[in-house]
Amino acid sequence: MCELLGMSANVPTDICFSFSGLRARGGRTGPHKDGWGMAMYRDGDVWSIHDPRPSADSDMAEIISSTSLKCDIVISHIRQANVGGVCLLNTHPFSRLLWGKTWSYAHNGQLEDAMALLPVSVHHPLGSTDSERAFCWIIEQLQSRFGENEPSLEMLSGALSELALQLKARGVFNMMLSDGDKLYCFCTTKLHWITRRAPFKKATLSDEDVIIDFKEVTTDKDVVTVIATQPLTQDEKWEQMEEGELCVFDGGEVVCQIKTDP
Repeated sequence: MCELLGMSANVPTDICFSFSGLRARGGRTGPHKDGWGMAMYRDGDVWSIHDPRPSADSDMAEIISSTSLKCDIVISHIRQANVGGVCLLNTHPFSRLLWGKTWSYAHNGQLEDAMALLPVSVHHPLGSTDSERAFCWIIEQLQSRFGENEPSLEMLSGALSELALQLKARGVFNMMLSDGDKLYCFCTTKLHWITRRAPFKKATLSDEDVIIDFKEVTTDKDVVTVIATQPLTQDEKWEQMEEGELCVFDGGEVVCQIKTDP
């Protein structure tokens, strides 16, 4: 299946180190060679990049992994295709407008009968993946439930947890979703996260021969959380999300957790 990478930070932070580890899994140390993409938020505005080529061989991925583009929130995805061909339209993350914001979404997993059983009437998929279909369904469900007024964090998190559990009942549904303010993550099988704050230490990637000393690139006030399908470093302790758990990050901090029995 695909792999996900997310970041939430209290100060603009680049994703170079983490993306270098993820990128290697896109055709070199892993089988996820069917495209990659990234959505990067700064002050609520988003810049997205999509490439149907393997991230390990992509010149655009090389630029992203070596350029300090500082962001507040990041969602990235490397694809191992199961539903839908390998093409630009089927490359995550997907995006839609809701409540005056651009929402970005990426999914790891496969959903049974998604095309037939997830009705949409306004936000139709542009590609042919079950992932995008599920995203369109989520957006329509939120719009139907809350109308034109964005709900509170508590109400929105509860709704997303409920919708994600419905999708989980159809298969594997690991998700990252953001409006540029919060980062929402839902786990069915595998999602791990780590929060880095002072005192910062060194870290070594698992998939590349790269070491970074975070003390040299941070301040004592920085808080950065990285979320990934599998831990990206070999010398840090990552937290593993539980099956059926929704976790919301804001400024690098966990601001909401909803756990349900598997």
